[in-house]
Amino acid sequence: MLIVVGFLVLLGCVFGSYLVHGGSMGPVLKALPFEFWAIGGAAAGALLMGNSMHGVKHTLGGFGKAMKGASFHKQDYVDLLSLLYFLVRLAATKGNMALEPHIEKPEDSAAFRRFPKVLANHHATALVCDYLRMIGMNADDPHQIEDVMARELKKMFNEEQHPSHALQNMADGLPALGIVAAVLGVIKTMGSINEPPAVLGGMIGSALVGTFLGVLLAYGVVGPIATRLKGVVEEEAKYFEVIRGVIVAHLHGNAPQVSVETGRKLVPSEHMPSFQELEEVLQNLKIE
Repeated sequence: MLIVVGFLVLLGCVFGSYLVHGGSMGPVLKALPFEFWAIGGAAAGALLMGNSMHGVKHTLGGFGKAMKGASFHKQDYVDLLSLLYFLVRLAATKGNMALEPHIEKPEDSAAFRRFPKVLANHHATALVCDYLRMIGMNADDPHQIEDVMARELKKMFNEEQHPSHALQNMADGLPALGIVAAVLGVIKTMGSINEPPAVLGGMIGSALVGTFLGVLLAYGVVGPIATRLKGVVEEEAKYFEVIRGVIVAHLHGNAPQVSVETGRKLVPSEHMPSFQELEEVLQNLKIE
């Protein structure tokens, strides 16, 4: 939503100030479709050349993620911590083998079904189940597990950052593509050098729209979207860091409450439940 508001503020300030100073929108609107065709088409072509088809699809999906913002909020972290508390408490009291019904078929587990948003997140569910399964296979060295999880989370993070990098590369190239469109306009103008000054002035103005559009799209639209998308990915990565924190703390032999408190401390500040809030939820947690 803020992206839409910011875009409207951007247009209002740029074109509003232009009109207030006596500018005319006629030449801009006349040249805009053709300049956008040249610049936008060239940027799209560069995106296709610089990425695989999977990367292109991932980048296009990144626009939606930037618009929606991070997927996880306070209740989502409370649900995740509640699920992890149940699982590590079960392992601590009944042994790792007691986890098998929950981690082998999470879709049939009462614990996972109690928190449908966690279950619906393929990455989160796989991360929890895979590493609890490894613990059940006697891979109980906390340092080894922490290292393996850190590498997997880094891989996931780098993959999710690809759309923001692709968009930032596009933003970096747009000013130059604007110059390309402007140069073509100047070439067209020079081919009509015998025309009267009024005609030549209009043609030069149209050519300059290309430079204007390239810079505006780069620093006013695509660049900010790339930055926003990068921030969203970084915030969502904290959700998976919570999983790592709780499991590693459990492997170090901490009590379930301490393990979950370790995970709570990794929650982004704006979404982090207080100790009392989480304690109350955990005390009332009932999973058959």
